[in-house]
Amino acid sequence: MERIYLDNAATTPMHPKVIEEMLTVMQSHFGNPSSIHSFGRESRKLLDDSRLVLAKSIGAKPNDILITSGGTEADNTAIIGVAEANKHRGRHIITTAIEHHAVLHTCSFLEKQGYDVTYLQVDESGKICLDDLKRALREDTILVTIMYGNNEVGTMQEIIEIGSMLQEHGAFFHTDAVQAYGIVPIDVKELGVDLLSVSSHKINGPKGIGFLYVKEGVKLTPLLYGGEQEKKRRAGTENIPGIVGFAKAAELAYEAIEVKVESYLSFKRRMIDIFMEEEIPFSVNGDTKSALPHVLNISFPGTNVEAMLVNLDLAGIAVSSGSACTAGSIDPSHVLVAMFGKGSEQTMNSIRFSFGMNNTMEHVEKAARETSKIVKRLIR
Repeated sequence: MERIYLDNAATTPMHPKVIEEMLTVMQSHFGNPSSIHSFGRESRKLLDDSRLVLAKSIGAKPNDILITSGGTEADNTAIIGVAEANKHRGRHIITTAIEHHAVLHTCSFLEKQGYDVTYLQVDESGKICLDDLKRALREDTILVTIMYGNNEVGTMQEIIEIGSMLQEHGAFFHTDAVQAYGIVPIDVKELGVDLLSVSSHKINGPKGIGFLYVKEGVKLTPLLYGGEQEKKRRAGTENIPGIVGFAKAAELAYEAIEVKVESYLSFKRRMIDIFMEEEIPFSVNGDTKSALPHVLNISFPGTNVEAMLVNLDLAGIAVSSGSACTAGSIDPSHVLVAMFGKGSEQTMNSIRFSFGMNNTMEHVEKAARETSKIVKRLIR
């Protein structure tokens, strides 16, 4: 049986060119980049070259790139780092109810440390109201953290407008761009963000590596203490093979971004067309006009998400009910609860399809037909 992987928002397979690049580094460059001898200098050059590639991918300067172990550490560093370094200015943080748990749980931690956190609600498309944000801003607001594109339903927030609003206020602006990076063009100056989180394994790079963009002048309290790596902002010997692989994945992602986006959008359209042809009950969750091209979240009335996931897996189709970080949990998606309300039908019957590098139209068509068969069987 052919297996079809449609869970690329959870993680992606590594690109063969990324693997090749990393293997070369692992075989021939083992020096510590902090060492002054030739072995160390060779590793340092790989680190510097990779940092330049990553910086260029978002229109930043190399010194603005703080290498992390992934999106979770990047989010934690941005939120806790800014909060602790600027608590003399205030202890109020604004975020949204649909953030990734790397943001929500970090904000919850800070609440226990005496910070005040406002959680903005969203409408049924998953968008916040800019007027709500404006009303929530206070003199003691030091940080606003709002994700670029949602990992479960794909809805994108109005980041440019938010950035413009916050320039007049003075609060730092962080966005979790883990799902958007490599899928949509990103220019940090255009967005008006002070901090931006990215993860390698979402763009066909290795796991365990990511970066945090930190605008020049933004003060951070480090989470790790030890050596003076990353300009004293993150101690620890750098993961050179991972960083080189990440840079290669970023290069490949942005080289083919236009073709990739059009391909994913065509997958979305075809899958929806087949559901309509099959005459099964369904609705699309999220903003259909402003959404990440690779994420499609569908509600199938009359079905149960656990039964759907088991049947799809038996049919060789890998999908998700939402965030991979909550896999195995019986709790409904916090994103869908925020959008539709606790106990709503969508929280119990929604499936996320997310497309990636190895998918073809044939895969999408087969998955849509199999999904339709399962839905018809379950709602009898």
